[in-house]
Amino acid sequence: MPLDPALRDKILASVEAGFAEQIAFTQELIRFPSLRGEEHACQDFVFRALRDRGFTMDRFHMDRDLIAAHPGGAPFSDSHSEAPIVVGIHHPRNETGRSLILQAHVDVVPTGPADQWTHAPFDPVIEGDWLYGRGGADMKAGHGANFACLDALRRIGLQPAATLYLESVVEEESTGNGALMTHLRGYRAEAALIPEPEYEMLCRANAGVLWFQFEVRGVPVHVREMGAGANAIDAAYRVIAALRTLEEQFNAEKVGREHFENEAHPINLNIGKIEGGDWASSVPCWCKVDCRVGLYPGVSAQETANRIEDCIRTASRGDAFLANNPPKVTFNGFWAEGYVLEPGSEAEAVLGRAHQAAMGKPLEAFMTPAYLDARVHALYDRIPALCYGPMGENIHAYDERVSLASLKRITGTMALFVAEWCGVESLSG
Repeated sequence: MPLDPALRDKILASVEAGFAEQIAFTQELIRFPSLRGEEHACQDFVFRALRDRGFTMDRFHMDRDLIAAHPGGAPFSDSHSEAPIVVGIHHPRNETGRSLILQAHVDVVPTGPADQWTHAPFDPVIEGDWLYGRGGADMKAGHGANFACLDALRRIGLQPAATLYLESVVEEESTGNGALMTHLRGYRAEAALIPEPEYEMLCRANAGVLWFQFEVRGVPVHVREMGAGANAIDAAYRVIAALRTLEEQFNAEKVGREHFENEAHPINLNIGKIEGGDWASSVPCWCKVDCRVGLYPGVSAQETANRIEDCIRTASRGDAFLANNPPKVTFNGFWAEGYVLEPGSEAEAVLGRAHQAAMGKPLEAFMTPAYLDARVHALYDRIPALCYGPMGENIHAYDERVSLASLKRITGTMALFVAEWCGVESLSG
């Protein structure tokens, strides 16, 4: 049942009243340089914030064996985070509403050269409507909104009338294993809401993601005898050219795929990192290249991995040097399939009403060719997984920033959504 207009207005006013506190909390989150493997202090902060609000607490590490046995589990590597997952559990006095997962990740991507930033990457400076900082948009603003939407209810003497899990995960930017671990831990609800920076829209579909590395070994000689050696870096570029051809094939296969066929380039291959050689005057004998590629919903990670290996194998057979020195291929990160959020769920209808009330316009949906932790809830929990969040800019780039006006609006939407989806009850009883 839609919220009473008087309660709706009271909730939105409470979001407004607490927004300065919400900004300060978000700034605290941004100050933690929670790069991959370095999220422990930030997770401790989140743990304390949940505990102080009266949540029942659970803090646990990833189970490598369980993850390895799951079809959506990504391979572990030496750089895989060992930081814990944190879950705060709210139990109502009377379970009258529908249960909900609110989820966010604290891991952020590397900053790149600090001198390219207008402000220090982990200095959460506000200029006009924009809050700057690495991870501010992706997705510590959303993480703070998970807290703030519940704080807004508490401020007016209310709490959700259903079980609610507030999950803080790691490894979202590299494997998705953190969110998967919450599933393997047994956390389930009737819907999930993840406030990633989705431009005040609902993500209708997203691409899966696969990470892989290939390594080429060459023949080192002094540069004066270059013709007698084999340059591993040059050979790696020939492999990249073959992978670009495979990327073209992937994109040609968009025909007939709803949500993807009208996109100019829905499947992206990114050559994300390259390193090789030891000396400028020596022909390099090694080169490692780290790559990321997308995949359509319904396409398995294994199928895509097979095509990548076949592509590199075929290209090598036609290369005078690589035919006898084939590259080594390793899958070292994301092993995640995409998903489609089918329209028509009651959870989406509730979010639509909340968005209309907070924004004054209908909720729009779109496709994003990126990884989202929502895939865990959509594919394995088989529940409505609503990915919806604020306006952000320069995500994964210099001067990442989030719009504060947008953040306030989506926090209002979230508070209204929780109130209608979970129902509310008095704090005092």
